[in-house]
This record gives sequence, C-alpha cells and structure tokens, in this order.
Amino acid sequence: MTGSNIAGVNFEKLFASIDAMDTESFLSFIREDATFRFGSSPAVRGHAEIRTALEGFFASFAALRHDLRRIVADVDAVVCEGDVTYTRHDDSTITLPFANVYEVDDGLISLYRVYIDIGPLFAE
Repeated sequence: MTGSNIAGVNFEKLFASIDAMDTESFLSFIREDATFRFGSSPAVRGHAEIRTALEGFFASFAALRHDLRRIVADVDAVVCEGDVTYTRHDDSTITLPFANVYEVDDGLISLYRVYIDIGPLFAE
C-alpha cells in the first residue's frame, strides 16, 4: 500500500516495525504518554508499559506479517484494516483479520487500539 503517511504517521513504516518485532522502532511512532490496548487485554499506558506488553506478546510466536487492505482517516483519527499472518514456534501459520484505531496528536499516536480475535493463534 502506498501513500500511507497520514496525520504525520507513516503507517507502512509503523507496520514494518511491528513485523520486524522491533519494539523500540515501534515506540518511535507512539507518544510517551500514549494508551495502547490489544484485543480484550487491559489497556496499558506509556512507553514502559507498552514495551513490556509488546515484548511479552512478541515472545509468544516466531514471526508475523501484516497485509494492510485499507486506511481511512479524518483530521486526527485513523483506522487500518487488514490481515495479519502469525508464524507459531512450530512453524505453522494462521492468518487473522484485524482493525486498528488510532488517535494522532502532532504526528505521534496517542491512542492505539487493536481489534482482533487472537484466540485462534493459541488454539491447539
């Protein structure tokens, strides 16, 4: 997907940082006081809590790859829709649909919500 620099955030690079499981690069897109919620997990706030949550999540599988289908935006809110393929530690894969909702302030994400049913990733 091209032209994904919206509201001052380059979403292609954001998702590339996630797919690389590069927590520090990911955090460069996020305000220090941002709120992050993944699925039905409790929200976390600030870089330290987000870093801990991401590193724990990244350890639970071997790799991931996002395929962005659509980005919709207004002045300070962005929605990304697509599919994410996870590679488990046993090398099996599963592809799941997701939608992310962002609020952006001065080119940094202040609110990051991921909507996904992650259960199938961990199903036997």
